[in-house]
Amino acid sequence: MGSQPNSSHAIVLRQIIYGESDLIVSMLSAEHGIIRGFAHGGRRSVKRFGSALAPFSSIDVRWQASRSDLLTFLDADLCCAREALRHSALRLGLAYYGVELLEMLLNPGESQPHFFRLLQGYLDALAEDQNPRQARLLFELRLVQQLGYIPHLLHCSDCFVQFNHTPVAFDPARGGSLCPACAKDTQTLHVALGTLGSLSRALHTEIGLFRGFKLGERTLDEGAMILAQVLTNILPRQSKSLRFLAQITSFDAS
Repeated sequence: MGSQPNSSHAIVLRQIIYGESDLIVSMLSAEHGIIRGFAHGGRRSVKRFGSALAPFSSIDVRWQASRSDLLTFLDADLCCAREALRHSALRLGLAYYGVELLEMLLNPGESQPHFFRLLQGYLDALAEDQNPRQARLLFELRLVQQLGYIPHLLHCSDCFVQFNHTPVAFDPARGGSLCPACAKDTQTLHVALGTLGSLSRALHTEIGLFRGFKLGERTLDEGAMILAQVLTNILPRQSKSLRFLAQITSFDAS
């Protein structure tokens, strides 16, 4: 007898065409983390899958274990397609970027409720025409926090003195922000104390909340530089999605 089917709410991460009608699909479930499996007839079966397996869709899915490392997806019901993402190259690229970071940094099969809420809020923000630069910054910031890599922001990472001056030196390789004495003779990025304060406050909100923020241009610029350095230190390889995003000259909402 075969194993009993499992079911879960999930977000489709990506799909790969396999043969004439099958798909290999990756999903993120709060309870089961990243799961991968075959959707036999997934390209043609309207009754079992319909359009539910499109990337970035929220779905209710059933699956069964198989003899291989890949599960067998039995059927899926579409809950939210986030179709608006496909109307903007920038927002679509940022959605793939977020998915790629999670695939590089999470271990498959582990319960990931915080990352599930983070991705859900991020994709909703992009689909709902919120500021894409701000959405990306909040996503990256919360991602590294959940992974345990968030650097010291409002005090020196070496001597732990609190800052009362601006700009502040920042070096992720040394733990984050540095006071002038500790940053002496070090090649570092310098950012405004206000930027660090805004990032710190953003970390004290619900992980899936992207509405209600209004970060200034300086915070967005300097925050992007900070997170780029932090991610460079922790990613196993360069993000392929960044090559596409680099071709887009403006991060203004499309």
